[in-house]
Amino acid sequence: MRGLRYFFPVLFLSVLFPFIAPQARAQQQVTLGNASAPLTGPWKFHTGDSPQAKGASAPAWAQPGFDDSGWATMDLTPPPASYDPILGSSGFVPGWTARGYPGYSGYAWYRLRVNIQNSIQDPSRGSTARLAIKMPDNYDDAYQVFVNGNMIGQFGQFTAHGVTAYEALPRAFSLPADVGGGPVTIAIRMWMAPFTPLVDPDAGGLHGPPVLGQAAAVDELLKLDWDAEDRASYLTFFGVAALPLALLVAFGLFWLDRQEPAFLWLGITCAFLLLERLVPLVANYIPMNGVALFLISDAILRPGIIGLWVVFWAYWFRLDRMFQIHRMAWSLAVLLGLGMAMSRAPLYGSVVPVHAIVWLSPLTLTLKLLLGVLLVWVVYRGIYKEKAEGWLALPAVVLVGISIYQEELIVLHIPAQFFPFGVAVSINQVALIVSLTIISVLLVRRFLHSEREREQWRLEMEQARQVQQMLIPEALPVLPGFTLESEYRPARQVGGDFFQILQQEDGSILIVVGDVSGKGLKAAMLVSLIVGTIRTLAKFTRDPMEVLRGLNERLCGRMQGHFATCMVAHIAPDGSVALANAGHLPPYLNGNEVVVAGSLPLGMIEAAEFSQIDFQLCENDRLTLMTDGVLEAQNADKELFGFARTQQISNQPAAVVAEAAQKFGQEDDITVISVVRSPATLGAPEPALSEVAVVTESNGSRF
Repeated sequence: MRGLRYFFPVLFLSVLFPFIAPQARAQQQVTLGNASAPLTGPWKFHTGDSPQAKGASAPAWAQPGFDDSGWATMDLTPPPASYDPILGSSGFVPGWTARGYPGYSGYAWYRLRVNIQNSIQDPSRGSTARLAIKMPDNYDDAYQVFVNGNMIGQFGQFTAHGVTAYEALPRAFSLPADVGGGPVTIAIRMWMAPFTPLVDPDAGGLHGPPVLGQAAAVDELLKLDWDAEDRASYLTFFGVAALPLALLVAFGLFWLDRQEPAFLWLGITCAFLLLERLVPLVANYIPMNGVALFLISDAILRPGIIGLWVVFWAYWFRLDRMFQIHRMAWSLAVLLGLGMAMSRAPLYGSVVPVHAIVWLSPLTLTLKLLLGVLLVWVVYRGIYKEKAEGWLALPAVVLVGISIYQEELIVLHIPAQFFPFGVAVSINQVALIVSLTIISVLLVRRFLHSEREREQWRLEMEQARQVQQMLIPEALPVLPGFTLESEYRPARQVGGDFFQILQQEDGSILIVVGDVSGKGLKAAMLVSLIVGTIRTLAKFTRDPMEVLRGLNERLCGRMQGHFATCMVAHIAPDGSVALANAGHLPPYLNGNEVVVAGSLPLGMIEAAEFSQIDFQLCENDRLTLMTDGVLEAQNADKELFGFARTQQISNQPAAVVAEAAQKFGQEDDITVISVVRSPATLGAPEPALSEVAVVTESNGSRF
C-alpha cells in the first residue's frame, strides 16, 4: 500500500550493461556484471486472477510455459518529467487506472521473460553468484513475486478469504539457488483495495520497475532505500518531537490559567496531531495493516483534527455562541468521518457498493470543504472582534489550512513534497511546524498579557481591600449599659457586606448593617459609596427611616444592576430601639426572630417605602443582626446552614455565630453584630419580656 510513500530514482552501484537483441520468447535481456538493472519491460499485463488448479503448487499465470501472448503490455519506464501526484516527487510510473483501466481494483498480473547473462562467479558456491530482485517502494497495495513458477516472496497476506495489505516498505527477495542465468520468467501478482483510487487517481499496481541484480548489489540498493526512508522521515521525526513540546506548553498554560479554554483545546489538538503523525511514522519501519491505518487516519483523526482546529480558533478569538460552533463543527466532523469510513475497507466494496463512490466521494469532499468554510467564518469573526490580535493570528491560521487541505492543493497541481539535499520536505509538515511555532508565541504573549491584567487586578483588589478595611470599624464605641460585639469575615479579598456602629452625641448608637448584591471589586466600590453616605447622614439625623431614605436617594441610578439590602437600628441609652428595614434579614432577639414587615432593597426605585418597628431592650436581652452569609453557608453535600441552625445559635456571641457558619462552609461574606443590655445600669425594675414586649409600627399603633 502506497500510503505516503514516494518512488526514489533507481540507484546503480555500477555501470549498467546495454540490452542486446531478445532471444526466443524473451522480452528483455539483462547482462549482469558487478551490477544491477531495472526491469522496465515492457511487461505483459492482465487484470483478474489466475485460476488455481487442484494440486497445483502455483497459479497457472505464474508458470514459465503459460501463453501470455494475448495479454496487454505495460512499460515501467518512468515518463519524462513525471511526478508523484500525492507527493510531487519525480520518477513516478502511473498505475493501471491511468493507463487504460480506470476504476479497476482487485487482482492483476505482471509477467516478464528475462534472459540473464550472469558473468560473476561465487567462489563459495563454485558457480555463478546468487541473484535477487528488489521490489519498487511505490505500489498498490500488496504483491506476490514468482520466479519460474515458484513464489519467492510477498508483502501482504494473501489468503482464501481475501488480502490484507500493509503500508509499503522496501523489500528484496533472493532468487532460487538454481537460477543463476539464462531464461527466467518473473510473474508478479498484484492486489489493490477498492478505495485506493480515491487517494490517488493514478493508483494501481507498480509505480516503478523492480531491480534485478547480484544479491550483494541488491542488498546495497535495499540499504539505500532504507536510508532514503530515514531521510524522508527526518522532518516527520522533528514534527513528532515538536508536538509534545507544544502539547506541554498548551496544557501547562491551561494549568496556570484555567480561565483560558483556548489553551486546553490547543493541547487536545496537539495530542490528535501527534497520534496522526506517530502512527504512519511507525508504519515506515514496521509492517502495519494498511486498511486499519487508513481507517484510523482518514475516518477518525483527520476529521477530528479539523473540528478541533475550528473549536480552538473560536475559543482563541473569544467568540460568542460557542455551543452553536461546537454543534456545527462536531456534526460536520462526525459526518465526514462516517463518509470516509464508508469509502474505506472493510465497508467499501462489501457493505457499501463500489458504484456508490459516484456520490460518496463528492459528499466527503463537500463536508471537508464545509469544515473549511466554518474555519474561515470563525477567523473572519475573530479578526472583526479582536482586530490587531486577530491579524497577528492570521498567518498561523493560513498555515493550518495548508496542513489540513494538502491533498486538495495537489489536485490544483501544487507540489506538496520537495527533496532538498535528499531530505523529504512536505508542505504539510512545514506548515504545521511553523504554525505551531507562531501559535506558541501567541500563547505565551496572551498568557503574559493575562498575567499583567491579573496582577493589575490583584493590585486594584488589594487597594479596594485596604479602602474597605478603613471603612470597617476597628474599635467599637463604648455605650454604658451595653455590650457590643461585631464579626466581619469576607468570602473573598473584598466583600459586599457593610456595617457601621456610630455613637451619637446623646449617648445613643446608630447601627447600620447590609449587603450589596454580587461580589468583587464593583460590590466593594458600592460598599465604599454606601459607608460614606451613612457617615454623612449620621451627622444630621438619628432616625433610621431618614437614613434609609437618604441612602436610597443616593444609590438610585448608581447601582448598575446591583441592589443593597440594609437594616438601621437606633438604640437609646434607656434601651429603646427604633429599627428600619430595606429588604434585609430580620434580626433575632433572645434567639427569636423579630417580625419585620417586608420592603424593597435600596437603589431599586426612588419612591420606595420602608418599614420600621420600635421595641425595648430589657435586662440581659441580646439583639443579633447578621447578613445572609450565615444562612447561605453550605457544606460539602450542598446542604445550607439555613434558618433553623441560625436561630439555634442566634443567642450566642457574634464570634460564635460567625465561626459556626464559616466552619459549616462559607460561600458569602459573613457579618454578625450583637448588642446585649447589661443589668448593672438599669434603673427601676422592668417586667421581663420573653420575646418583644412592645412593638410599635411607624404609624404609631401598639400591640
